[in-house]
Order: sequence, then C-alpha cells, then structure tokens
Amino acid sequence: MNDEKSELGRKILRLKQQKGLTWAAIAERLGYSPTWSCAACLGQMSMTPEAAEKTALLFGLDEAETAVLQQIPYRGSLPSMPPSDPLIYRFYELLQVYGTTWKELIQEEFGDGIMSAIDFDMGLERQPDQKGDRVKITMSGKFLAYKRY
Repeated sequence: MNDEKSELGRKILRLKQQKGLTWAAIAERLGYSPTWSCAACLGQMSMTPEAAEKTALLFGLDEAETAVLQQIPYRGSLPSMPPSDPLIYRFYELLQVYGTTWKELIQEEFGDGIMSAIDFDMGLERQPDQKGDRVKITMSGKFLAYKRY
C-alpha cells in the first residue's frame, strides 16, 4: 500500500542531498512548514495538486510520481516496533516513560479526550547551550473530547 510513496520518498531524499537542499528551503518553495513538507515528501501526507507540481518541478519528477504525491497515504512509517533507529527509539522511550504523565496532565486540564494528530502543528528548533545544543520540539493539537451518546 505504501510502497510507491515510500519508494518516492527515498528518491526525494537522494535528490534533496544531491541538490544540497534543506527542509526549510523546500518548505519555502512549497509554501508549507518544514515539518509538513518533510512528512509529505516522505509519503506521510497527501499533497494538493499545486504542492505536488511545485515538488515535481523542484525534484524533476514525472507525471506518475506527481500523482503519487497526491495519493492519500497509508500512514505509519516505522518498519518495526520497537523502532531500531536510535533517534526514533528515543521518542518511543519518551512515550514509555512520559505517556501516562502526558495523558494525566492533558485530561486534568481539558477533561476526557485526546490531542488530535490531524488538527496538529509541530515545530523543531535548535537551542544553543554551553553544555551542548538542545533539540526543542513543540506540538500543538486540537483537544477532542470523547462524545457521550
């Protein structure tokens, strides 16, 4: 199901490196955030026809590949659980350690519900620190209360 989008994502990564592009530069060309642009290029989001055309022009993609960018993805990009990549594993570890804390704190503040991953924004930035630079990730998702029926 995800094979075409995953294969195209790997191709885009190779082309990104060959062209010396950053996700910030790609995002600027597409008109979206670096987070969304990266996720879309890696096959986790569907692009509008306009964004797909811009991406195709940027990377020299053909008509079939442009159409693949517009397909609704089968989301979920991790090949195994727990993830084996050390960086991705740290996020899994964060969920293991802090997942119940995040759940408790969100539900204490908002009530019985979830944070949307659909109506969602995320940002990533480098924070200089004398002990070693830090990674700052911010997430903002709409609160969705569970419906009583």
